[in-house]
Amino acid sequence: MVLAAALALVACGPKQEETKVMARAVPERADDFVFENNFIAGRFYGKALEGNPTSPGVDIWVKLPGALVANDWYVNATDKSAPDYDSNYYHKDHGGKDCYKVAVSLGGGASVPVVDGSPVYPATNYRSWEILEEGPSKVVFVLHYPAWKVGEANVSLDKTVTVEADSYFCKVEDVYSFDADSITVAAGIFRHDQAGTIEAEAFGSDYYAIWEHASDQSVEPEDGMIGVAVIMPDTDCVTIFDEGRHGGCFKTVASGQPIEYWFGSCWSKGEITGSAEWFTLASSY
Repeated sequence: MVLAAALALVACGPKQEETKVMARAVPERADDFVFENNFIAGRFYGKALEGNPTSPGVDIWVKLPGALVANDWYVNATDKSAPDYDSNYYHKDHGGKDCYKVAVSLGGGASVPVVDGSPVYPATNYRSWEILEEGPSKVVFVLHYPAWKVGEANVSLDKTVTVEADSYFCKVEDVYSFDADSITVAAGIFRHDQAGTIEAEAFGSDYYAIWEHASDQSVEPEDGMIGVAVIMPDTDCVTIFDEGRHGGCFKTVASGQPIEYWFGSCWSKGEITGSAEWFTLASSY
């Protein structure tokens, strides 16, 4: 009877919440820092990739809504003993893949100081990280970028990213510290030179969004479309900059003043299949 009662208590106990988010450093793959929820995934570049590239950009990994896949992709791309080992594993479609080109850019929604319309990129990739909060439906992490020169100012960046379940967007709080009165920062999107790109009419609003073909088809062709957007409440302006290479939201800030914005993405093979749906989501987020 005692055993039966104990088993009944176990059976009737609170159900464990499904894990829908993940973020971690990936030393086994060039110091990537990967993040994911049940809708989207992506990564930031670490020290081991500096020079190939040195870039703060968000690298988008498209995926079908549902299960977390990034850890499995890394295993199959880095562990030669894995049954499905292939160094290009996550560049091939396994219910999603990496088919987005970042190079030296803001990618899918990073921020950077801008001087005379040109981005002034960090001299390094992120060099340290912290997990501030980790649960089944929300994870918060910080990436630290050491000081670099922006004009005459020394500027460093602490980037806090919040990844929550059931969302196509991640919240960012960027804090720039510097020895000047103010700097202008843009949170933006790389405008790839792809035929068929559609751009939302976002000027004068608080978001910038595009709908484009895959920009990296070096491993296999891609017939889907990618939606990318950045949203900044109380932005100073939304505009094209960097000689047309980027579009995004601008804000002039003092040292230590947080810049809050959201970046997001989707894949046309998932639930959002057209540009109108994506632009509506971005404009109403």
